Amino acid sequence: MTFWESSFFGNTLRDWSTALFVAAAVLLALWLLVRVVLRRLPTFARTTESDLDDLIALMGAQTQLRLLVIPALYAGMLVLTLPEAVSTWLRVVAWTALLIQGAIWGNTLIDFWLKDYQEEHGEKDADRVTTVGAVGFVIRLCLYALVVLLALDNIPGIEVTALLGSLGIGGIAVALAVQNVLGDLFASLSISLDKPFVLGDFIELGDESGIVEHIGLKTTRIRRLSGEQLVVGNNDLLESRIRNYGRMGERRVVFSIGVAGETPPEKLQQIPTLVREIIEAQPQVRFSRTHFNEFGDFSLNFEVVYHIQKPDYDLYMDTQQAINLAILRRFAEEGIQIPYPTQTVYVTHQKPEAATG
Repeated sequence: MTFWESSFFGNTLRDWSTALFVAAAVLLALWLLVRVVLRRLPTFARTTESDLDDLIALMGAQTQLRLLVIPALYAGMLVLTLPEAVSTWLRVVAWTALLIQGAIWGNTLIDFWLKDYQEEHGEKDADRVTTVGAVGFVIRLCLYALVVLLALDNIPGIEVTALLGSLGIGGIAVALAVQNVLGDLFASLSISLDKPFVLGDFIELGDESGIVEHIGLKTTRIRRLSGEQLVVGNNDLLESRIRNYGRMGERRVVFSIGVAGETPPEKLQQIPTLVREIIEAQPQVRFSRTHFNEFGDFSLNFEVVYHIQKPDYDLYMDTQQAINLAILRRFAEEGIQIPYPTQTVYVTHQKPEAATG
């Protein structure tokens, strides 16, 4: 018997050498593909406008060589004659490693798609970006579930159909235990699909208000005007009444003006015309009406209504300030007084009656 014909575990030394050579050749080919070809693609991708080479380069960077070592060793083991149980478990391990690598590639593909979509549509279509983010989560969930089921299906003695049935019963108990988390998750999907607000909208939630910064799977983050971040559970958010100022086409403004009760009727009759001229002189403003609407405790009150053709809050404050200053000047020119709350006390002095004897 020659040296190469020596037998170890049912295979000759020649067979073991051949298996080792095959495994090394496969591993070397994978190493060259990943390290030499795929890792150099980013440099080439920066010189082109195509997104396909960027995606391939990104997936190459996410290729895990330590996972590919296992399929390479399994390829070498195919040359050998091994017990059926050993061959079966080697196949299971190799197939699981490939599935994990496939899940990593799939997750990279989803991330690339979401990032590309957000860069292309983020500024002009924030509501669709929010929806796509939720859809991306669902796709990831399906991907991971598929990988787990395929891995379990290759393990001897495990019936995936029976397992799914038992998981259905156990899933009810799990759902009851994490119903708050699931409530926030489904609320997140509802926000993404129904779009009561999107990123960048200014909303009012009870006594709180701010700009929507992030819509997550469990919480929504709102940046308040004072600077701090408000974190609200999605389920709690949908159960509240939300005022979305980001959907305003224009802003309706109502304010009152009070003048002194001693103002003559002729001056009172001039006030609606004066106020109208002042408001119509402002840019991006549409005058609605001015009326003498009530006799107040300390003044005669006029109600003024106008519309700002943009919902911007700073524009509203600047416009209201300009209107108030112009009203003060015109009223001063016309001799119309704006009163402050005052109280007049009348004191009657009576002589004491003469005392009777």
